[in-house]
Amino acid sequence: MKPLLIVLLLLLCGCGPSEEDVRSLVRDEISRAAQKTIIQEGTPIGPYSPAVQVGPFLFVSGQIGLDPETQTLAGRDIKTQTNQALRNLNAILQKAGYDSSHVVQCTIFLKDINDFQDMNLTYGGYFPESGYPARTTVEVSNLPRGAIIEIAAIAFK
Repeated sequence: MKPLLIVLLLLLCGCGPSEEDVRSLVRDEISRAAQKTIIQEGTPIGPYSPAVQVGPFLFVSGQIGLDPETQTLAGRDIKTQTNQALRNLNAILQKAGYDSSHVVQCTIFLKDINDFQDMNLTYGGYFPESGYPARTTVEVSNLPRGAIIEIAAIAFK
């Protein structure tokens, strides 16, 4: 958006490109912001993309506690699976040029809502305390591969 800002400032000063040039620049900026980029990190276990970037937004598909090297769950307890799911989420964020501070919303699916407190202990250490993302947590009857947690996220940069 910086080129657009510079053009607008030049117009305010009475110099710069023509009105048609400004329209063209605005169209180009809007078009670029609406482009969709698929982020391929990890191995999806279904017909979906690990993440999709549209403009400054990154939509990350749900991550379970699957160890990317062994393709097995990292453990059977909520803390271990939460930690691995967050590591998987972080790998996707980094691949797209984002980090946990860019996450604005998470959706957490728990197989057992009684795991909420233990999940929070691990989850809370992943994000900057000054800016936790908005979050929804729901209990579900089942998750892929027998996982007990899945975490999806939306990031903005």
